[in-house]
Amino acid sequence: MSVDVSALIALTVERAIPLEKMISAIENAVTEKYLELEVAKPQGRAVLNRDTGDIKIHVPIFDEEGIYKETVTDSPEGFDQVIASVTRKEIKQRMRAANDAGVVEEFSANVGEVISGVIQQGRDATIVYVDLGRVEGKIPPNEQVPTETYNHGDRIKCFVVEVKQGLKGPEVTLSRTHPLLVKGLFTLEVPELKDRVVEIVGVSREAGHRSKVSVRSHRVGVSPKGALIGPVGARAKAVMDELNGEKIDIVDFSENPAVYVANALAPARVTSCEVVDLESKSAKVIVPDYQLSLAIGKDGQNARLAARLTGWRIDIHPDNPVERILKPKPEVALDEESVEPTDAANSQDLA
Repeated sequence: MSVDVSALIALTVERAIPLEKMISAIENAVTEKYLELEVAKPQGRAVLNRDTGDIKIHVPIFDEEGIYKETVTDSPEGFDQVIASVTRKEIKQRMRAANDAGVVEEFSANVGEVISGVIQQGRDATIVYVDLGRVEGKIPPNEQVPTETYNHGDRIKCFVVEVKQGLKGPEVTLSRTHPLLVKGLFTLEVPELKDRVVEIVGVSREAGHRSKVSVRSHRVGVSPKGALIGPVGARAKAVMDELNGEKIDIVDFSENPAVYVANALAPARVTSCEVVDLESKSAKVIVPDYQLSLAIGKDGQNARLAARLTGWRIDIHPDNPVERILKPKPEVALDEESVEPTDAANSQDLA
């Protein structure tokens, strides 16, 4: 059995595989198969001739004292077919491994970024498969938005969470719930973010319902909120459309914690905000009576997202709290039937 050395060299150059590493892998694989034979000679080893491409089994011969004498070749009957099969299999495996390594290296650069693909119908109904070109990504159930529907053939943008080499090839884990998906989508829409004129400081999100994004500008005269909203709200609308109508509150970041907390409670209007404890990051916020429910939000969502965005514990109070009016206890009227006999006798004596 012989291998076309020139073709093997061309293949290793194309796939960026070291030639000696490929030859060593072929020799080791053939050696393992040889040693499994009942007629195998001890210490027999496959050797690939670098010039002719011939693969032979070399067996060292030792004298009675254990001193090396010579090397002979062993050719078990029918073993040439085994060599050919093992060689083809090993070359394919090495090519696949090199291709997988290239895919992992390529997509590892995209970890933490937003990537686009086409939804595919996969084997597992609980997992959303996304065709990314060279590889297929997966959105596991915990990274899916419950309110979203994923249809075969739809184009979708996802956040790349992890890229690794799995047992069956490269594995790319994607997310539709990650808070940084919102930041990545805005980066695609807003040139000022790419140019670092405007910066997204923080994002808090309840996927499928609402997100809060805090922004600041690094250039005088540039409105960070205006940059993200865009002309007639086009940029923000594009992001919300990609998130299937998820509401997004864009607020101004401030180095002053009280101002930042007040801004984070938008769209509610805050009357005042006071830092209660700087160490524990606790703040007391006063809002108008009619803004209380808006500041807290449905099931506390607005206050919860504001707390996550700022990292502060927020205690919200109305500016004109209504005192609780206690219902007076009814007085017990005493009639003649309810008077004790002793009390009635005493009253007669007094009369």
